[in-house]
Amino acid sequence: MKSIISLVIRYVPRRYLQLIGHWVARFLGLFYRGNQVECPVCDHRYRQFLPYGRQGRDNALCPNCLALERHRLMYLYLKRKTNFFRDDLKVLHVAPEYCFIDRFEAMKNLDYITADIESPLAKVKMDIHEIPFAANTFDVAFCNHVMEHVDDYVKAMSELHRVLKPGGWAIIQSPQDLGMATTYEDPTITDPREREKHFLQSDHLRLFGRDYAQELEKGGFVVTEDRFVLDELPAEEVRRYALPTNEIVYFCQKARA
Repeated sequence: MKSIISLVIRYVPRRYLQLIGHWVARFLGLFYRGNQVECPVCDHRYRQFLPYGRQGRDNALCPNCLALERHRLMYLYLKRKTNFFRDDLKVLHVAPEYCFIDRFEAMKNLDYITADIESPLAKVKMDIHEIPFAANTFDVAFCNHVMEHVDDYVKAMSELHRVLKPGGWAIIQSPQDLGMATTYEDPTITDPREREKHFLQSDHLRLFGRDYAQELEKGGFVVTEDRFVLDELPAEEVRRYALPTNEIVYFCQKARA
């Protein structure tokens, strides 16, 4: 089953996976019934999560809501360390993840806007290099696993910073290689197989290193590197929720005027 899922992910266009993936995953979830792992996003429990990714990561995808390891981490972080579930907030969610959309839209404290250049799940079609909202519009912005795809990531980060209100905050996660000191780019690598080898996926333009916080700061943010999983969560919770053990949460704030 793991090899079949990897082939589907590799060759089925992302826009189609977004539209039909939840039906397929829920069917596969029937074979994973149990109580060894739990998804904090939807509260469903399984023997283990589904494999996912080009290499077929074990215990990764929640069959019910399609939350991956990083999504489960983000949800816990929002609940435990931010005002996201308490205060009235205007939120911009770029490249919205399926597991969050309905839940966030149903939250009465949020004025929630989804946006993307191609995703069929988003309400607003936009290029992140030119966000079509006025400065100081949003309290919160989410933009995860986007900066590795865009032509000019500093411009994209600057646009997110521009549309946040003073004191507003964003979570902007990207794939990283923590073994690299600096972000790696090479526009001469154009072969899809070579791109996958160097940047993890053929549609990635770069791979961020340990300097990712400094790259985010180029967009104007004050950045906190929060090692939430490593420093705060009990090992049993990390195992139960199948969280990414080495992921740093980058909490990006716009300075108050």
